Amino acid sequence: MANADPQMDVKSDAPAKPGRFARLVLLGSVPLLLVGGAAAYYIANDHYVSTDNAYVQQDKVSISAEVGGRIVEVAVHENDVVNAGDLLFRIDPAPYRIAIEQADAAIAAAQVRVSSLQTEYQTTGVDIESAREDVAFYEKEYQRQSALMQAGFTTRARLQAAEHALSDARSRVASAQANATKARAALATGSAAPGVNPAIKAGQAQREQALLNLARTEVRAPVSGVVSQADRLQLGQMMVQGLPGVTIVASNRSWIEANFKETDLAHMRVGQPAEITFDAYPELKLRGKVSSIGAGTGSEFSVLPAQNANGNWVKVTQRVPVRIAITDKPKRVMIAGLSAHVRIDTDR
Repeated sequence: MANADPQMDVKSDAPAKPGRFARLVLLGSVPLLLVGGAAAYYIANDHYVSTDNAYVQQDKVSISAEVGGRIVEVAVHENDVVNAGDLLFRIDPAPYRIAIEQADAAIAAAQVRVSSLQTEYQTTGVDIESAREDVAFYEKEYQRQSALMQAGFTTRARLQAAEHALSDARSRVASAQANATKARAALATGSAAPGVNPAIKAGQAQREQALLNLARTEVRAPVSGVVSQADRLQLGQMMVQGLPGVTIVASNRSWIEANFKETDLAHMRVGQPAEITFDAYPELKLRGKVSSIGAGTGSEFSVLPAQNANGNWVKVTQRVPVRIAITDKPKRVMIAGLSAHVRIDTDR
């Protein structure tokens, strides 16, 4: 039994060497495989850049009234879907109907004034003709008195009276002609509106403005979309001209605004393909392309841009907004502000 123990130990040690070698090979190959896999993954994805600092953007049209007044009707509510031309709210039209009536009255007054001027102008023609007849009569009378004066059959006083009457008749002709010129000038029209009296034209313009203001009391949707912030519209509320009253989100046109690090822009170009995923819709994956690259970093357009002129600052990687156009038709509703993840193939 004492001689058998060494033989058994030799036999038991013989198969241990290949197992240890296999373990050593395995332990050495695992790091190599990990390094190789990491290298292969890096090479395969080296031309991709991505960011999760991206959000869905949509056109947001702020609607305001072009005329002021009290709101008498609200036709929409929050999140209603509207088409272009649909009524949103209505402002009290009564003051603007009164403005139309005032404009009509101004036009009527101008027309009466024009008729009066035309009558005056016609009257001046009669006055001129009458004054000329007087001139012709007193010229003959003056000539007759002058001839009698030379023959000694009249007095100088009569000659002077005839001369004065002739002068007075000539003055009446000049006055009548001046009145005619004045009346004709009052009836004249300018080159901007030939054939139309300026007062009538002003009244017509006033009426057109009143009609336009009346039409503007009905505020309609300029685009199709979803109504937002409609709680600002309340019956009886005074709407101030130019003050936003409601917003329409044009949901039929969406894009992604992705804020990429400045170090990702070296190989980024307009037109490169992009892949878009959404936090709200994990199963949704859309294709897109780079539409444009921002002209400035986000901090440049902030209300208070960073001021690092003194040099005592920690350098922060800036982000540049990149617009991504969605080329696929989304199967889910796009909501403005949704978080997204964008991956761009820069194709180095």
